[in-house]
Amino acid sequence: MLPVFCLRLACGLIAVLPVLPLAQVHPRFFRVQYLTALGLLAAAVFFLHDLVGVYFWAAWAFGVLACFAGSISWHVEGHPLRHLILALAVCALTAILLLGGLAVRADTERPARPFDPRSHWGVGFADDLTSAALLGSATAAMLMGHSYLIAPAMSLTPLFRLLLLLGAALFLRLALAGMAFFWWTETTYTGSLETETMLWLGVRWIIGLVLPIVLCWMAWETARIRSTQSATGILYVVVILGFLGELTSQLLLAKTGALL
Repeated sequence: MLPVFCLRLACGLIAVLPVLPLAQVHPRFFRVQYLTALGLLAAAVFFLHDLVGVYFWAAWAFGVLACFAGSISWHVEGHPLRHLILALAVCALTAILLLGGLAVRADTERPARPFDPRSHWGVGFADDLTSAALLGSATAAMLMGHSYLIAPAMSLTPLFRLLLLLGAALFLRLALAGMAFFWWTETTYTGSLETETMLWLGVRWIIGLVLPIVLCWMAWETARIRSTQSATGILYVVVILGFLGELTSQLLLAKTGALL
């Protein structure tokens, strides 16, 4: 559970960067994104080293080099390879996430079911990518809010783009969870569910999906009046709820076999 979470967050933090107008964002923001992704990659491989194969290691090594080069490129003003390094980092981290997710799911002993990521690789990839988009956009938007403390005159365009991406990721995540929930209720007698599972479902849907959507809209409206500090505070809560929701989703997947 923890290594998959780390890979999703690392991938999301880098994958959201292409939507930003690079010239309008403080270089420190990009350095933080790359260095945070590096730390997450190191944490993930500590738990995955016994499960993954040579393709994962090749992608991981390339991703580490790309993130390191990316952090260096934002120390040099006007570095000509920033866009190329970013494109390579996005590709490498996406490959790391998908290969790592496959390795973890292959090691799971739970029997496969029709909507289970183990029986449909496309479902597993959709789970990984939508979760990465949610985690990455929420965390990046929160960190972007902090950038306005050191550059208060910076354009609000980067923050608005990240909030739009966060809203889209939340609705995609909600749609995927909704389809899985529909299948699950069609094939499962919900009256026999354990109390623990019902509690996790509440946490997953209310705390992990519904409340972040409401708070994302509140952050948008707050940013419109250029109250960036208040928007950042709201996004802090979104990040915490998003983390809780995605971790709970993995717990439910392990217990029920569905992407609830």
